[in-house]
Amino acid sequence: QVQLVESGGGLVQAGGSLRLSCVASGTIFSINTMGWYRQAPGKQRELVAAITSDSSTNYADSVKGRFTISRDNGKNTVLLQMNSLKPEDTAVYYCNGDVKTRTRGGVIYATVIWGQGTQVTVSS
Repeated sequence: QVQLVESGGGLVQAGGSLRLSCVASGTIFSINTMGWYRQAPGKQRELVAAITSDSSTNYADSVKGRFTISRDNGKNTVLLQMNSLKPEDTAVYYCNGDVKTRTRGGVIYATVIWGQGTQVTVSS
């Protein structure tokens, strides 16, 4: 079974920085795209940034130039460096990954795994 565990959230003042980390563990053959999403109270979950296995990246317009996504394929880790944070960045941030794994019976399949989320709060 594959798990994604996020860390690095917290409370920061506007203009500050945080770095989120997400580590995948379990039976993993490969991870294609990994991404960060966020969900603010009363709003839908939205894509923040995504990165493919060959490090092609995609960002939401609202975070371009402020956030940087990166990954370490050898460690099954994806990072999100968040700079110049704004109060509107306040949300629960979720990591996800497009993972190829295996059942106990040995069947290999691809699935999307989500982490449990980490709270980011930016005060004005």
